[in-house]
Amino acid sequence: MVKVKITLKDGSVREVNQGTTIYDIAKEISEGLARVAVAGEVDGIVKDLSYSIEKDCELSILRFEDEGGKESFRHTSAHILAQAVKRLYPGTKLAIGPSIENGYYYDFDSDHKFTPEDLEKIEAEMKKIVKEKLELKRFELPRNEALELVKKQGETYKVELIENLPEDEIISFYQQGEFVDLCAGPHVPSTDKIKSFKLLSVAGAYWRGDEKNKMLQRIYGTSFEKKKDLEEYLDRLEEAKKRDHRKLGKELDLFSLQEEGPGFPFFHPKGMVLRNELENFWREEHVKREYDEIKTPIILNEHLWRQSGHWDHYQENMYFTDIDEERYAVKPMNCPGAILSYKRKMYSYRDFPIRMGELGLVHRHELSGALHGLMRVRCFTQDDAHIFMLPEQIKEEIIGVIDFVDYVYKMFGFKYHVELSTRPEDSMGTDEEWEMAINALKGALEERSLPYKINEGDGAFYGPKIDFKLEDCLGRTWQCGTIQLDFQMPQRFDLTYVGADGEKHRPIMIHRVIYGSMERFIGVLIEHFAGKFPTWLAPVQVKILPITERHLDYAKKLKSEMKLKGIRVELDARNEKIGYKIREAQLSKVPYMLVLGDKEVEAGSVAVRSRDKGELGIVKVDQFIEDVIKEIENKEM
Repeated sequence: MVKVKITLKDGSVREVNQGTTIYDIAKEISEGLARVAVAGEVDGIVKDLSYSIEKDCELSILRFEDEGGKESFRHTSAHILAQAVKRLYPGTKLAIGPSIENGYYYDFDSDHKFTPEDLEKIEAEMKKIVKEKLELKRFELPRNEALELVKKQGETYKVELIENLPEDEIISFYQQGEFVDLCAGPHVPSTDKIKSFKLLSVAGAYWRGDEKNKMLQRIYGTSFEKKKDLEEYLDRLEEAKKRDHRKLGKELDLFSLQEEGPGFPFFHPKGMVLRNELENFWREEHVKREYDEIKTPIILNEHLWRQSGHWDHYQENMYFTDIDEERYAVKPMNCPGAILSYKRKMYSYRDFPIRMGELGLVHRHELSGALHGLMRVRCFTQDDAHIFMLPEQIKEEIIGVIDFVDYVYKMFGFKYHVELSTRPEDSMGTDEEWEMAINALKGALEERSLPYKINEGDGAFYGPKIDFKLEDCLGRTWQCGTIQLDFQMPQRFDLTYVGADGEKHRPIMIHRVIYGSMERFIGVLIEHFAGKFPTWLAPVQVKILPITERHLDYAKKLKSEMKLKGIRVELDARNEKIGYKIREAQLSKVPYMLVLGDKEVEAGSVAVRSRDKGELGIVKVDQFIEDVIKEIENKEM
């Protein structure tokens, strides 16, 4: 019997017979491991536990907590969902059903309109399928036989998928009981592995994401290995609903989205206070780090976008207009404008690095189905900066930006993780330039001892990038900050400087954002804080609540005094009971409420109620003002 060598995750090496399955290897290691195994990773590729090892390889046995394990587990959950739907609603056609972050979905073409009540029926049928302990069996067919099978099934969407594959392709399917689905896998061995699951919602989704195609029905679900983990996740979802920035944005009167401008948000006065505080903080911190602020036009001539490469690589996401019989574009990015700002004069090597910051409004065409509150919009303000530097300054400048990002995120109480995105297929530049740029980003991350994940092929068309994914208080991640290293734009725009040798040389360029966009960052903050902003950010910092009309004069005097000290204060002068006023102020999430009665008027004091800590007792006015100003100046969280 031929032997093959298996290198396990811990570095140990085992010899097994050629053709031994991953499951048998897991069982040989320990019965306990075999019980919890859901898939295996062979030389970096996730495989079914039934996969036979035919040659020397590196092998990891995957449990549910591993990324590949979760994907296999939830991919199988999607198949169980599809089987249940086919049983309950014969004639339904299947589209696709992948695992996604925190769950899975399946797209269906059905004459039946799925309702929340239907999800309960489908869940019940899924539980039956789980109890049936159906084995998931993989089989493969040549392309012509695969086409014949899906045509016989009447699965027109699967026919289209297969027709787009090469003619010599061997195509895989999975069968569980009577249900057969076109699928690359991998899956768990049997349906009884999937015990804790929940169907969450139904939404519309265009076939292949193209609005010209038919609208399908997408059922979302999630699944976990343990019931306790599922319950905790569902609790987090409920909390997330309460924190939804669209709901809170309306309740707190921060912003709105109008039918007359889908994807174009309106900021209200209170929303503008929050936004302006974030912009003020941005400006203060950039001044400290020697950035110069610029402002560039929203509309620029088409030839600029051809020169930058956006015309060839980004045109479908842009808006255009005609001016004086010439074609212009509404800018989707700020970088070409910053480049023109650089080109206005000749620089010496002694001037570098040159750091230009811009709060620049950009417009990008997003499909209507992709729009989502402030998180995905068609116009937004990027907190951009473009750094022009000498080749020998690259690492130092990247580290400087990393440290800046770290400072800002920690300021708001965010954890984050980092991804390094490499060269995409649709890119500009030479292999050598890309290798140099990627190595420079890697070097900076490693010098700062920042762990990172490689995201192959997801860089910008002009350069690789470091992406910062924020983690909020519910453990959700948000793409916000990015650092892009660019050798291409300086070449395309012929950027130069005079070196120490008196000759012209080419600078290197960094594109970077920290908030990402003002709109998205505000959306993230709303949900992270559940609308309970720290005092320095709160649109209204203090609410004055006189008990009766005879306390109004004192209340008005206090309001004027606080306004003069820069505190954002409101007076509730309505003829309502004090309990009602306090409840209203609490609902509007104001950090401090000052209750004023006879004792407070006589003593020149205030009864302080904190949004977060409750009653704080009676305090002298001067002391309260001093404490609040200190809290605001220190940007306490």
